Amino acid sequence: MYTILKKELLNSNQIYLMEIHAPWIARNGQPGQFVIVIPIDKGERVPLTICDIDPERESVTIVYQVVGESTRRLSQMAVGDSLYTIVGPLGRTSELITAPADEQQRMRLLFVAGGVGIAPVYPQVKWAHDKGIPTDVIIGARNRDLLFFEDEMRAVCDHLYIMTDDGSYGEKGLVTNKIEQLVPADTSTATAGGYVPPYTHCVAIGPIPMMKFVSLLTKRLGLPTIVSMNCMMVDGTGMCGACRVTVGDKVKFTCVDGPEFDGHLVDFDEAARRLRRPDERKYHIATVSADGSDHHRCNLAPAVEQAVSRQRPQEQDPAVRATNFDEVSYGFTPEQAVAEARRCLHCKKPLCVTQCPVSIHIPDFIAAVAQGDFAQAADIIAHDSALPAVCGRVCPQETQCEGSCILGKKGEPIAIGALERFVADWKREHSSDHSDHSDLSDSSDKKKVAIIGSGPSGLTCAGDLAKQGYAVTIFEALHHAGGVLVYGIPEFRLPKQKVVEPEIDNLRRLGVEIKTNVIVGKSVTVDDLFDRYGYSAVYIASGAGLPKFMGIPGETLVGVISANELLTRTNLMHGYDEAYDTPIYLGHRVAVIGGGNVAMDAARTAKRLGSEVTVIYRREQADMPARREEVHHAMEEGIQFSFLTNPTEFLGDEQGNVRAMRCVRMAMGDLDEKGRRKFSVIEGSEFEMDIDTVVVALGTSPNPLIKSTTPGLDTEPWGGLKTNEDGQTSRPGVFAGGDAVSGAATVILAMGAGRVAARAIHRYLSGNE
Repeated sequence: MYTILKKELLNSNQIYLMEIHAPWIARNGQPGQFVIVIPIDKGERVPLTICDIDPERESVTIVYQVVGESTRRLSQMAVGDSLYTIVGPLGRTSELITAPADEQQRMRLLFVAGGVGIAPVYPQVKWAHDKGIPTDVIIGARNRDLLFFEDEMRAVCDHLYIMTDDGSYGEKGLVTNKIEQLVPADTSTATAGGYVPPYTHCVAIGPIPMMKFVSLLTKRLGLPTIVSMNCMMVDGTGMCGACRVTVGDKVKFTCVDGPEFDGHLVDFDEAARRLRRPDERKYHIATVSADGSDHHRCNLAPAVEQAVSRQRPQEQDPAVRATNFDEVSYGFTPEQAVAEARRCLHCKKPLCVTQCPVSIHIPDFIAAVAQGDFAQAADIIAHDSALPAVCGRVCPQETQCEGSCILGKKGEPIAIGALERFVADWKREHSSDHSDHSDLSDSSDKKKVAIIGSGPSGLTCAGDLAKQGYAVTIFEALHHAGGVLVYGIPEFRLPKQKVVEPEIDNLRRLGVEIKTNVIVGKSVTVDDLFDRYGYSAVYIASGAGLPKFMGIPGETLVGVISANELLTRTNLMHGYDEAYDTPIYLGHRVAVIGGGNVAMDAARTAKRLGSEVTVIYRREQADMPARREEVHHAMEEGIQFSFLTNPTEFLGDEQGNVRAMRCVRMAMGDLDEKGRRKFSVIEGSEFEMDIDTVVVALGTSPNPLIKSTTPGLDTEPWGGLKTNEDGQTSRPGVFAGGDAVSGAATVILAMGAGRVAARAIHRYLSGNE
């Protein structure tokens, strides 16, 4: 689909122009925005600023410099080849373009461009030309060979000034020399006589040193200056947090809040330090056992225990699994599954069902397993769950269905999760038809429902609506469907090809259409879905992807990253696999901050990548929100825990790399109004811990993109979407659920919200509301 229409080498510094067929981006892209490009299926996500857009050709033009493996792959592609992915537009439109019309009429603009920054300057200058805004442009380069777009720029600006370091072309000198010539330094006398400054705004895009010194100069000259920090971007959607930049007294995400900021407020020195990546570590994941032999060792539970004892699934030995990304648990054998199912008491009032967010008929499917009728068990589960193989692996059954099991009052509850996983795996391995049958007739006369997000909530809602005969389309921003199932949960807990992809394929067999690389709010808006594409209802299940940080000193040091960044690089982009281009930057001593499931996933991932890992948690082990099983597995794998410990500052070296963490010890106290124990700092307990990487795993919040582009959509003060108990938002026909409403929660709770919303949407479209 993403065919290369044009390719051109622009200069001797390996800077290329490429025009690509990308209809979604061509419809809505604006100057100042950017796209994400993945050249091949194993390539890295590369953020690149939009250079030009041609709606008639349905194309977007990008300019890039060969600086790494993925851009090298791009440079080797030819006209007629197709990119694996291009997604956008992303980022905010230039503030000049969104300014009121009367303000635009008063504008006089000065653009300053250097290096690859010449490319993103061009569409903004062209826009100004079309608006009749007086515009001058300064281009800087080391020498003539590094220039490009000279003719294109002359055609759309009033004056073009070219500065070269060696004087080989244009004028000799720096771009700041020309600014000093064009903008008077002392205007006090002239101002009293009615002096009008030559420019109202300056826009500088290029290398960080250039933008820094331009901004220092224009601040002294009193000229408002916009800079583009696109060089800071990593993922492009804001979910990794790697693009953090300090603007004034606030830390901003370049992908979400930018890429353009007030140049007089940007901390360029900090940004430059963050761009100096540490040496990339190439990980060779061990595939041999701890004793050096190449045979596979397992910590095997007995094949069949007595029926009165809870069955134990087979697992990899901890010493072995800590060196690979293979799934930890092998699940039940058929004999174990039957034996475990026969433990069920079949209560008259099964609390396990009421505690299941999707209300699976648990006793019924367990009874079928006890009889050895695994196919019947699978059909019973499929009636209520679209993702049984996923839920059987990652749901917190100990606090839900298993937590209410009567057997657990005096002993051990039924292993409901393990049984659900067994049934789903058996169904996948023994049948070519994995899904219920819905009305797959011609969808032209069906009512259309759009689902935003392909995580567990969106997938569940889509499946339930498809079974009721609706034409359902899922819009996913990433290049793979699955949401948090593919980018957040590690392979060793949830295999992607073996488990997640078949579950998603089941929905496709139901008739659900999945469109990846579509960012609702940028590629298309919610209003577009109704007015332009004819959808009758929309369900927002966009999740909570923006990582939270602690807000303590030193958090922008190199080596302080979010758990989202580590997990996305590992899970979605396969950074641990040398066959893929995406790098992973980790030190030898890693501290993971947090006590939830994401913290455990990050810690266990870092361990498998060869680091020494310590989990830092400010409460006691019993207070950890993570699943007990995940904490147990982490401890088995050699991960250290420092409980009752709270970081107060990250300390850096002379190069701006994190080197240590200042912490205090905590003491637990009485219960608060919510029933959770209070904690306080122990006086005089401050100490330092030597580390070279910090992974912050303190939760996530919803991305503000959809709410900011959907008029009339009410939100909570913390950013979540407001809904009633059925998922109905303040906009008629717009429903929402999952983490976008509740904040970060569990997979099964998100699925439950999807089921509730599907029923509400059906009532809404049937005229029963």
